[in-house]
Amino acid sequence: MDSADSFVEPVLKEILTLIGVPFSGITREIIAGQTVFSVETTDAPTLIGAHGDTIYALDTLVKKIVENKVSAASVGEVPGPREPLFLIDVGGYRAQKIKDLQQKALIMAERAKSLQYDVELEPMTAYERLIVHTTLQDVPNVKTESQGEGRSRRVVIKYSSN
Repeated sequence: MDSADSFVEPVLKEILTLIGVPFSGITREIIAGQTVFSVETTDAPTLIGAHGDTIYALDTLVKKIVENKVSAASVGEVPGPREPLFLIDVGGYRAQKIKDLQQKALIMAERAKSLQYDVELEPMTAYERLIVHTTLQDVPNVKTESQGEGRSRRVVIKYSSN
């Protein structure tokens, strides 16, 4: 377990308690190479929010708090770029999004191979692009690369005869 992981659950429990969201537990699992802390609650829609806005905000808040706690706990250690590598999920919302994105990437890779043509995906966040690159890294005859700038940055799945 990463040192940041030991801070996540207590921080998450404290935030949920402070905002008054009832929860029955927090589970931890690895999905697409990320540690996912999933909140078990009867009030999932409130915690997820419209288009996942609330859960993304909660994720960002927990990451910032954990980042500060890890920095404070590691005074005197060799500094390095250490962004906490975990996700906060509710009711499998984000886990399902990851699985859907992985499935879409595999389908588009098959299209690129069968048509021997580059397939350009819609613009994505850096994390979503990472999932696509990771999902397709061992798929034969395809290569991935990110193209574009800012909000229009996207993954291109390229046919490769090697």
